[in-house]
Amino acid sequence: MAKWPEFDLDEEQWCLKLSKRDESKPRREDVDDYLIVPLSRQAVEILRGMHALTGDGVYVFPSARDRNRPMSENAILAALRRLGIPKEEMCGHGFRATARTVLAQELKIRQDLIEQELGHQVIDANGRAYNRATFLPERRLMLQTWADYLDKLKSQKAIGIIKPKPITDVRAIMVPGYM
Repeated sequence: MAKWPEFDLDEEQWCLKLSKRDESKPRREDVDDYLIVPLSRQAVEILRGMHALTGDGVYVFPSARDRNRPMSENAILAALRRLGIPKEEMCGHGFRATARTVLAQELKIRQDLIEQELGHQVIDANGRAYNRATFLPERRLMLQTWADYLDKLKSQKAIGIIKPKPITDVRAIMVPGYM
């Protein structure tokens, strides 16, 4: 449902209004209603290509049947099934979970940055009342790191499946200083 007016490709960012908000909770329009998503160089390149195809309309990804409507939420799911990927293996929303997991586990990105990028509320010790940080430069670097990581995976001829090794030393799972 991304709309072209939400994108500033020169500034390399997407500013979207968040739709899922608990109306019973107090909010600040500047922080709680909008999410600025920094765009990697690769994303900007793809979007510039998309603009040549769909930029005369409202939606970045319009419906195949009606350009005045957005692509169906099930379009990604249908594409995955046509590629032979079963529902037990992946769904459209699964890409968010995959990104969150890889960013944290493989790329060692701070959890609060990942959560903020996903549009989740990040609660600090003082709650939301004093937390107005957007960490835009850090999130920009995170997304560029993510895009570069994906390019690296794409350039490899074969991506091996990493099998976990059993942990035999209990110290590997202990909290330092606890025992």
